Amino acid sequence: MKACFKLAALAAAALLACGPAVAAQPDAPKPAAAAATQESRALNTLADEYYESLARFEPVWATENGDNRFNDKLGLSISPKIRQQQFARYRSFLQRISSIPRDRLGSRDQTSYDILKFELDSALRLAAYPEHLIPIDQMVSMPVILANYAGGQGAQPLTTVRDYRAYLSRLAQLVPHIDQSITNMREGVKRGVVQPREPMQSALPQFKQLVASKTEDSIFYTPIKNMPAKFTASEKRSLQRAYRKTIGNKLNPALKRLATYLEKDYLPKTRTSAGWNALPGGAAWYAARVAAMTTTDLTPDQIHEIGLKEVSRIQGEYAVTGPKMGYTGPAAGLPRWVSEQPKYKPFTSDQQVIDVFRELDAKVRDKLPALFTLRPKAPLDLRLEPELTRASASDHYTPPAADGSRPGVFWSVVNDPKLYGSTGMVTLYLHEGQPGHHFHIALVQELGLPNFRKFGGNNAFTEGWALYAETLGKEMGLFEKPEDYFGHLNDEMLRAARLVVDTGLHAKGWSRNQAIKYFQDTLGYSEAEARAQIERYMVWPGQALGYKIGSLKIIELRKRAEAALGDKFSLPTFHAIVLGEGTLPLAVLEAKVDKWIAETR
Repeated sequence: MKACFKLAALAAAALLACGPAVAAQPDAPKPAAAAATQESRALNTLADEYYESLARFEPVWATENGDNRFNDKLGLSISPKIRQQQFARYRSFLQRISSIPRDRLGSRDQTSYDILKFELDSALRLAAYPEHLIPIDQMVSMPVILANYAGGQGAQPLTTVRDYRAYLSRLAQLVPHIDQSITNMREGVKRGVVQPREPMQSALPQFKQLVASKTEDSIFYTPIKNMPAKFTASEKRSLQRAYRKTIGNKLNPALKRLATYLEKDYLPKTRTSAGWNALPGGAAWYAARVAAMTTTDLTPDQIHEIGLKEVSRIQGEYAVTGPKMGYTGPAAGLPRWVSEQPKYKPFTSDQQVIDVFRELDAKVRDKLPALFTLRPKAPLDLRLEPELTRASASDHYTPPAADGSRPGVFWSVVNDPKLYGSTGMVTLYLHEGQPGHHFHIALVQELGLPNFRKFGGNNAFTEGWALYAETLGKEMGLFEKPEDYFGHLNDEMLRAARLVVDTGLHAKGWSRNQAIKYFQDTLGYSEAEARAQIERYMVWPGQALGYKIGSLKIIELRKRAEAALGDKFSLPTFHAIVLGEGTLPLAVLEAKVDKWIAETR
């Protein structure tokens, strides 16, 4: 999936978690269905109020997750006052949910109860930490998010005059957001809450590029250059004037203020340390983020050890797989060797790449019925990433439109087909397509869930399921070629190594260079590739942990069920249990599977 959308003020209780990047929907989401009992009605009313408050607090988060009612709003969640008001709402919601007797709810409502309580507890655990004082990094910021919308290919639609005016409204509101960001960073400098230096050095060129020498050259003026032919001449003139005025008189000067502040004032005061534990209260802050990102009570030390064990296990698999590919060196050197072999870069055109994915898609469709009884009704399509966004995009999945007008899509990014490696294609398809993200996220739209579950989610389940789905390639007979199995192992190794470096950086005092070298040695990355990855983890502590922790939990639960049920175990039924109620915190998923085991046994 696309990189997680980072909420500037940690509005969502999933905190930096990836909810489904749901397709645009023209209508307001429907409230949760009326419940039969007083307790259920109280819970669903509370759940709807919670979601509504969250969507209004972070309207860009709502847009990213498919709720387009607030596309003309930007919000100012990084304002200390607004932030505190939101946390006060969370405390009120927590008091209300605590007054609802859980044992009087039906099974489905009990799951909603558990998810909502988890999200509120997680949000309030992080309320004490000043996330708003570091509103900008090299991975994501509000100016960059809106810049990415300008081409009309992002989450915010740009197809009607109303869409154009909504986006323009956000551009106007970006000005006070930028000024609040500068104010917050000044306060962060005073309190010692600042970003690490190297990632901000990487970020600075982004913000300089956003400053246009003239209005027409601004990336935010792109919609005017791409106006649909169906717009009338009068509408085009009106929009052109409005965009020129907002960008030229307000936004561009604000962007220049931001770039100047970052370069002249902020960068010299950034920290030379790499980890979150260097910040005031950083150890506890990181532990809270780990709990939110993994939806577990695992400590950073425990996760570090899990990562080391997984790296060792996968290297053992490298030792077996490498010779089958013609490699005779040390196991740790296999990834670098594979990257240097011309035979694993066989393509000369984009079309050849997508054709391979489509052949794979046809093969997988024939095998899915043996593994799944619960499957989404929406179809999956495979497409090449448009040229406009190809350079900055990564392979990703976008869900189907709720009204059935558009299928789920696995977008394959091919910048240079001659450099496109073939070894990871099977695993990539299983992760981004089916039975990975498509089976999970498309189903979320079809299950009739309350809004906060339909539009929300957490990283540990979402990415954990997709990573687990990769392992099913073995049962489908898709890893018979050693190079395809290597591709699977290599993706697993990245997720395992993340556990090591993330906890190493933020809990064990690792330096940036130490983490970069670990990635080079373990994954065969170049220094530049390793640096980009490590700097991501430096500013998004804990975010990369959910993938492997979620996958390992699903595998653990499957093994538990197989051992307990013996001949009664059904893999399609297990998958239906895991997917059947949407995105769950891992503890809630575990309780659900244990209940199924007990009832089946």
